[in-house]
Amino acid sequence: MIYTRRDIGRIALAAGAASRLMGAAKPNSKINGVQIGTITYSYRSMPGANDVKSLIQYCTDSGISAIELMNGPVESYAGAPNAGRGGFGGAPGGGRNQAQAGAPGGAPGAAPGAAARGARGGGRQPLTPEQQAAQQKAAEDLKKWRLSASMDKVKEVRKLFNDAGISIYAHKQTPTMAMSDGEWEYFFVMGKTLGANSLTIEMPEDEAFLKKLGDTALKHKMTVSYHAHTQATATMWDKALEISKGNAINLDCGHYVAGTGESPLPVIERHHDRIASLHLKDRKKQGTPGGDNLPWGQGNTPIKEILQAMRKNKWAFPASIELEYQIPEGSDAVKEVAKCLQYCRQALA
Repeated sequence: MIYTRRDIGRIALAAGAASRLMGAAKPNSKINGVQIGTITYSYRSMPGANDVKSLIQYCTDSGISAIELMNGPVESYAGAPNAGRGGFGGAPGGGRNQAQAGAPGGAPGAAPGAAARGARGGGRQPLTPEQQAAQQKAAEDLKKWRLSASMDKVKEVRKLFNDAGISIYAHKQTPTMAMSDGEWEYFFVMGKTLGANSLTIEMPEDEAFLKKLGDTALKHKMTVSYHAHTQATATMWDKALEISKGNAINLDCGHYVAGTGESPLPVIERHHDRIASLHLKDRKKQGTPGGDNLPWGQGNTPIKEILQAMRKNKWAFPASIELEYQIPEGSDAVKEVAKCLQYCRQALA
């Protein structure tokens, strides 16, 4: 659905009015039975975006009452060494979490990880032996901390969000096959302590990894939901879902449209009982003139139709706003998330 500039202006005005009227009240972004949330990555360009209390304020100001929480802010609050290095990742080698968290996503519309790849390809010098040693020590220090960490501070994080009227339905994490069983337990115990139903990670290819993740999730009565970018296909998650009942889908609707040129609705309908959450953004099909990540209503992602299908079918999984388009001059991430939320309200009215 294409919106005119006048339509976009009305949405922006309504979003601002709603934010002012909300005042000190707790946010509520559950709309006609559909839970709209955001991934806290959306606030990466805001000051203090790796700080728990700042994130709570940003969610409240945006009107958001449920989130997928990145790992860095939690470990930073809990006192982990090197927590949040490079932004939201919290761990050396944290992939997308680290690569983009410190800046507004690199080039506008860049796929997660593109900023890091561009930096590596742009003449960055190889690490010196001293730098490699420092990186290794940082990883070892973080591992040691994780294996002995109390969950008391994590409980505090959950309480801070809950007291503000914000629930945590998913926690973004970075486990690897090379990690010890103790570290794996730490990730799931942390997620459960936060109140999350699912850990979200980037889609791996290793079937042994998929099975271990899914089976560990089952043990903790959780799921692991796999996120993909433009490499996603209609059958991409089939193997993971077959391997373990603890595996689930974190479907990024915008990336799916950009990569396949097709609507994600058939995939959502087929796998609705195995979806942990969606990511909402508006992207054009790759190769289409006029841009990539765009303000909502200007791309090819059928956001309205997806939300209406969620309402009609009473699908319980949340839909996360993921802000990746270029923030207009004079605005900021909080205001833009509020605009996206207002778009959802109009779609679900």
